Amino acid sequence: MLHKITLDKILFLDIETVPQFPTFSDLDDKTKQLYGQKTKYLQKETCVEELYDRAGIYAEFGKIICISVGYIHEGSFGEQIRLKSFYNEDEEVLLREFVKLLEENYKFSILCGHNAKEFDFPYLCRRLLIHGITLPSILDIAGKKPWEISHLDTMELWKFGDYKAYTSLALLCHVFQIPTPKDDISGEDVARVYYIEKNLERIKVYCEKDVVALIQLFRKMTGKLLIKEDKIFFGE
Repeated sequence: MLHKITLDKILFLDIETVPQFPTFSDLDDKTKQLYGQKTKYLQKETCVEELYDRAGIYAEFGKIICISVGYIHEGSFGEQIRLKSFYNEDEEVLLREFVKLLEENYKFSILCGHNAKEFDFPYLCRRLLIHGITLPSILDIAGKKPWEISHLDTMELWKFGDYKAYTSLALLCHVFQIPTPKDDISGEDVARVYYIEKNLERIKVYCEKDVVALIQLFRKMTGKLLIKEDKIFFGE
């Protein structure tokens, strides 16, 4: 079925998230209590304060600081990867810009990410609703039948019905021999780079590289050649 999908209709994406506040002590008392309840099953070996570095994975206690998207463009010189990022300290601003892209560009009828059905897509929807932003139709899956949902997930594709394990994008790139640039940060460093180094631009670059890896992985999974580095155009 994947071979029948027109690649230029797919919008590939990745998001970067951080805790809403730099430290646990910055939370008000009610939020501290609720975060403690949210993470109570993780508190067997550590205290709730030390678990706050995980807050970015929960849409109720985190926020999106960057959304990077990429697509395949068939130009006169062959296939290209083109990328764009929405990044801002004001989450509502970047979310509205992202929604505007989805609503105004009818070319993209499919969204694709890695572990996106479990993380990126629901996280986006939750944060959109929190800000009072209407869900774009491509993300609004309520009441839709499974075959009506235009979402692809490379981790799900790799499972082939096996629901027991998580496989990282980095691991799949390794086994498929997809070259990935050596980066100086990982997902675990994002909150530190954001709050301590205050370097959102660095996070944007990291996020875009993940989107490139995602696109190349999808091409491998569909039996296509990788797109060469000189045909990859990063966002400004």
